[in-house]
Amino acid sequence: MAVLTALALTLPASTSAAPGHAGAKPAKHDPFKDGWTETVLDADQNFRGLEAVSRKEAWVTGESLTDGGPARVFRTTDRGETWTDVSPADTAGLSFRDVEVHGKVAHVLAIGPGEASRIYRSTDGGASWTESFRNTDEKAFYDCMAFYGSGRRGLAVSDPVDGKLRILSTDDRGRTWEVLPSKGMPASDAEFGFAASGDCLVTAGRAAFIITGGAKSRVLKSVDRGLTWTAVESGIPAGDAAGGFAGAFASPHRGIAVGGDFADAKDTADTTAYTRNGRTWTTGGDLTHVGEDVTVLHGWRHAVATGDYDGSVGSSITSDGGATWQRVSDLGYHAIDCVGKVCWGAGSKGRVGHN
Repeated sequence: MAVLTALALTLPASTSAAPGHAGAKPAKHDPFKDGWTETVLDADQNFRGLEAVSRKEAWVTGESLTDGGPARVFRTTDRGETWTDVSPADTAGLSFRDVEVHGKVAHVLAIGPGEASRIYRSTDGGASWTESFRNTDEKAFYDCMAFYGSGRRGLAVSDPVDGKLRILSTDDRGRTWEVLPSKGMPASDAEFGFAASGDCLVTAGRAAFIITGGAKSRVLKSVDRGLTWTAVESGIPAGDAAGGFAGAFASPHRGIAVGGDFADAKDTADTTAYTRNGRTWTTGGDLTHVGEDVTVLHGWRHAVATGDYDGSVGSSITSDGGATWQRVSDLGYHAIDCVGKVCWGAGSKGRVGHN
């Protein structure tokens, strides 16, 4: 098990304001006033999975930039001073896009068609892993997973199979998984989740939310552990490579979705939306970068969004629940997660950061 000592570089926050947002309120709770401290763990990895467990502990997961290379999992317990490679064995060609940690139990999702979609489970901090799920349906392509509360129950979502998003469920802390009946899922032809950051499926209380794009850009909500879903338009423009990419919720009633267009990442108009009741969505303020991920800081008013794709890069903060956004850094990541005011980012070419 390799242990890496981080060589960190502290990078200042951006001083540029978001164009068109002169009226935005200053971010009183800006966790990035001192900038990001960034480390390159493995330049051959593209990190898109991230779990901030505490102010000191975080996990990141990725995929190799070399064809057929191994997917990696790294863990720190000392706020990034050192990172340990805790990868499962035999991961050549896999793409780890999501990681969920609850207590001593960690889960990593590999995405892709057919048997490329897998879930690995560890109960000892990544020292050993078991394969808890392997997809055998060539029509299924799992994108994201999320767990409720303490981690006993969880869901994973696949792109449409026979015209409907497919839901995978566990009620034993991820030891076993089963495909749920599709009867309660609305039709979703050519609509899908983006495996951009692992947050196209998120939970809040007893509610679960799926953020979609493609032919439709919607938010689907379930309050019965994934058996039935309601769907509403998010207001984020849809397209072949466009729509909502990620969501974050302070409660089942208050949340934010972010997205964009991977075919035109610098077009950032109408790339955020927010809800105050968990049922209807309002278009939020524009970002100055693609919205690959978003996380709530504390309460419902304060959240951070980030992105890094095709030159559309940056991090932004909202202090009014997503109605307006202020750019706070020229650094951006594929995934972001915060515990209190301590935030972690995971991105391209093995980059990880914290404030």
